[in-house]
Amino acid sequence: MSNISTLVKTIQDIMRKDAGTYGDAQRIEQMAWLFFLKIFDDREKEMEVLRDKYKSPMPEHLRWRNWAANEEGITGDALLDFVNNTLLPKLKSLTGADPMHTLIRMTFEDANNYMKNGTLMRQVVNKVNGINFNTSSDRHQFGDIYEKILKDLQSAGNAGEFYTPRAVTQFIVDQVNPNLKKRETILDPACGTGGFLVCAIEHLRKQVKTPADERALQDCFAGIEKKALPHVLCMTNLLLHGIEVPSNVRHDNTLARPLRDWGPKERVDVIVTNPPFGGMEEDGIESNFPTEFRTRETADLFLVLLMKILKPGGRAGLVLPDGTLFGEGVKTRIKEALLTECNLHTIVRLPNGVFNPYTGIRTNLLFFTKGEPTREVWYYEHPYPSGAKSYNKGKPIRIEEFEPEKAWWNNRVENDQAWRVSIETIKAGNYNLDLKNPHNPDDGPGDVDHLLPEYEKLLAQIAETREKLKQELHHALTATAGTAK
Repeated sequence: MSNISTLVKTIQDIMRKDAGTYGDAQRIEQMAWLFFLKIFDDREKEMEVLRDKYKSPMPEHLRWRNWAANEEGITGDALLDFVNNTLLPKLKSLTGADPMHTLIRMTFEDANNYMKNGTLMRQVVNKVNGINFNTSSDRHQFGDIYEKILKDLQSAGNAGEFYTPRAVTQFIVDQVNPNLKKRETILDPACGTGGFLVCAIEHLRKQVKTPADERALQDCFAGIEKKALPHVLCMTNLLLHGIEVPSNVRHDNTLARPLRDWGPKERVDVIVTNPPFGGMEEDGIESNFPTEFRTRETADLFLVLLMKILKPGGRAGLVLPDGTLFGEGVKTRIKEALLTECNLHTIVRLPNGVFNPYTGIRTNLLFFTKGEPTREVWYYEHPYPSGAKSYNKGKPIRIEEFEPEKAWWNNRVENDQAWRVSIETIKAGNYNLDLKNPHNPDDGPGDVDHLLPEYEKLLAQIAETREKLKQELHHALTATAGTAK
């Protein structure tokens, strides 16, 4: 276990002694804004070296170095008073022309100090000081621990929102393959803690060749997140991955805006996302969408939104539950529109347990390009690794498992895992996309036309066996009665 891993665990243990931080959600929220301030201060130290006239957007007395960095600094009631009555209120109302003012204000608008013991809080602050975010080893190690914190967040009960395994985000980004040279724009309209955005940034950073490329990288992406805590964690995550001013990640509900209000200038080249599924939007949200697509199922509304805000020729990769594939009614109309307006070229069917322990819902990865109709859909059934029967917290899905899909991607042939289905077949099945692997006929329950004769045959056998038993029982009883006489 790394030093930073131990340090983060120590911080959580100190917080457990405080009466105010009584659950995972409070502890994580408290750590989130403390880490944000420390990361921000370390980034500023870097800026001061790189830029001659760097001026901090943070008021001097609120900078981490001036109240937190000295281990013998304010503590106890004085520290609580400063945090509750000066630090948080001032950061929540920060104004100014610098885009960072807006970013800091947005980050802290819903931040709370849950700790009630100022001495314990000083201990936590001193531990946070033990991480230097300007050393690549600390930054890299903290990145791993940070992912663990993000996973812990899920156990604090965010219904409908699940931490997307790193292997899944990386595979989707790799296959959609955003291109920095073409100055493509990237969006995650339900960005959570920033997993897809960070993957996209790392993917694009390999393409940076000039200072102009780096400037383009800083501005080419955008995200929107509905909930306050994931939004703060997303900002921190982006700072950690070298984004200087991550102000293009908004704290907002993407679906609360009428679909018709999204103009051509807001359209993007690439969307990578895992929209919340299994959740229902609040009353009235569906009225932002055309009548034929109105539903309160979040994942379905996001699918409609994606079709709208992609540029012609734009590409999307997203996670969707099985329910969208086989659902009828509004879901059928959404799928018909998708297959008419876009080329849904690939569905990767993931096995059970990819999102364990958060949900057992089976999921799929959909890849499509806007602007041409679908002629055929390729399916790829992702198998468990050899010897495994499921995934769990200790053994999650790994990026190495996607190597067969990657090798197959640009040279597609049918095999035990891959098959294709024509648009005519899909239309004839009323746009049901929940199609089983024909190379594994024993997998799944099978289709009704095949099962019904089997079921009737079984019923006949049961009836025949019952009749034989009745006759044998009757003979036995008759024989017993005869003996008794």
